[in-house]
Amino acid sequence: MTTASDSAVQARQREIAAEHILFQVVAHVEAQHPGLLDRIEGSIEHLGDPARDGTGDDEAVREIARRFVASARKS
Repeated sequence: MTTASDSAVQARQREIAAEHILFQVVAHVEAQHPGLLDRIEGSIEHLGDPARDGTGDDEAVREIARRFVASARKS
């Protein structure tokens, strides 16, 4: 039986793997087509958290995206 903590661990592991793959794809495409990160950065203000249970935080999601872009620019 899968417990809530098992589900949380699996979700975290999926998130880590997905972020790694996405980061590598973005870095590769940016190297081939400079300007991708600028385009992504320009779209961040339209990003939001669709949660309808009171936990939504648009600005927190945007800050994560900003950190992701900043990290991609360093690589």
